[in-house]
Amino acid sequence: MPDAEDVRRIALSLPDTTEKIAWNMPTFRVAGKMFVTVPEEETSIAVRCPKEERDELVLAEPEKFWVADHEAGFAWVRARLSALDSEDELRDILADSWRQAAPPRLLDAYPELGLPSGSGD
Repeated sequence: MPDAEDVRRIALSLPDTTEKIAWNMPTFRVAGKMFVTVPEEETSIAVRCPKEERDELVLAEPEKFWVADHEAGFAWVRARLSALDSEDELRDILADSWRQAAPPRLLDAYPELGLPSGSGD
């Protein structure tokens, strides 16, 4: 089961990522734009996710994903770390969120990380 230290290690391995404490919790940013937070209890993460995809995720896997009330109006979803199947799944979630926040120059510089979900649709 992945934990908060795995989140930190994987997030910081993504290009141009920095860690900053905000709202008394670690947040990770790409080129200054937040893409993951680790709430104080460190049992979940909040990541960027287009609202349409977020709603599908929550319906498909409610034991894994949910939307916090204060984030309902934003393109963010929560993931329970204990419900993730593997570190690879965590890496995929974090990389997808990174792509949502990364500027075009980084997406172009790191094509192996792919394009944001839904681009080109």
